[in-house]
Amino acid sequence: MLSNGKSAVLGLQHVLAMYAGAVIVPLLIGGALGFDEAQMTYLVSIDIFMCGVATLLQLTVNKFFGIGLPVVLGCAIQAVSPLILIGQTQGITAIYGSIIVAGIFVVVISGIFSKVKRFFPPVVTGTVITVIGLTLVPVALEKMGGGLKTAADFGGTDYLILSFLTVAIILVVQIFGIGFMRSIAVLIGLLAGTVIAAMMGMVDLSPVTHATWFHMPQPFYFGTPTFEWSSILTMILISLVSMVESTGVYFALGEITGKKIDEDDLKRGYRAEGLAVVLGGIFNTFPYTGFSQNVGLVQLSGIKNRKPIYYSAGFLVLLGLLPKVGAIATIIPEPVLGGAMLVMFGMVAIQGIRMLTKVDFNQESNLLVAAISIALGLGVTVVPEIFQNLPETVQLFTGNGIVVSSLTAIILNILFNSKKTVAQEPAEHAAHEEVIEAHS
Repeated sequence: MLSNGKSAVLGLQHVLAMYAGAVIVPLLIGGALGFDEAQMTYLVSIDIFMCGVATLLQLTVNKFFGIGLPVVLGCAIQAVSPLILIGQTQGITAIYGSIIVAGIFVVVISGIFSKVKRFFPPVVTGTVITVIGLTLVPVALEKMGGGLKTAADFGGTDYLILSFLTVAIILVVQIFGIGFMRSIAVLIGLLAGTVIAAMMGMVDLSPVTHATWFHMPQPFYFGTPTFEWSSILTMILISLVSMVESTGVYFALGEITGKKIDEDDLKRGYRAEGLAVVLGGIFNTFPYTGFSQNVGLVQLSGIKNRKPIYYSAGFLVLLGLLPKVGAIATIIPEPVLGGAMLVMFGMVAIQGIRMLTKVDFNQESNLLVAAISIALGLGVTVVPEIFQNLPETVQLFTGNGIVVSSLTAIILNILFNSKKTVAQEPAEHAAHEEVIEAHS
């Protein structure tokens, strides 16, 4: 049984791992819409606060909502471009009207969408989880190089030294550390990397200086929401994309923790996300989804219960109320975050590969499902422009490598294996149970 102190440290590790990914969404949207400093302060603070609330909704299991997995929720990055477009054409209030309706839509269809479980046999699940990890690796590499590929100093020697030092520290702790120390290898890497960066003159403390001490959440901060049909439809489509991505996260955590995910679990998980999205619209933040980087952290730390995540949620709520304290997490340099992300995303990919080793690839159909789905998912991630001439509505789905891979794997599995599904279900279920037992 984990002590409160150890759980709190593990929870802090989860927060630091996801913090940059969480705050980038409000920073991008607020910057594109020309928000002033006061508005940006509110936007970032409420975003972090609501990440904590959304995570608590998933952790709290009851008959209506909560999947009960060690999952951390953050703002969905795929919502950035559509929300900027809505804000520029329809106004800021239309953003939050569309988010509220999209959240209600997710809650309403959660029961129907939970039927997707039968479309996720081991070959599909393993493929999707592998792609989740691999498609995020370029994000880690970009941060390792300094943050923006277009920057003149991208890939600078100092950035590379710092990022690989962070990776090395995490590896050393994992190999030579004992007991609890190994569980917090990523946290040690982040802290040590930041200290080294400070000695190299690469830590900027101005975000802490400029931040306010206290900020209270305020419903409808940017005005009463308005409801415009095209904006609503766009956000509903984005919500469907997020639900597909979250499904992969749920199954990945289910495999790692040894929990069999059934339809009721999925239904409660989707409802929790829908409620979080509705609250996001009310408090003027953005849609939420399960964060993949925290999946890798659960795998790497070996701590599979929810107690540390409760601390993560509490820290996020606290950081949202105390912007000056929350700003401390933003001083971690991009190369340090990139080094940690490389390790975590790689662990997610390996988890998927381990699942695929249990699949019978003597059947060519399974081989084709995995091969084409992984190839398309990675291909779209590297060359997203391939679908640029398709309608914008279609691009909402084709622009995300994880979603492309998920849909491809599901469709190909149905086409190749639909006739064998009934006969194979008992065998695949047994194989699935073996995987779970192996991870228990």
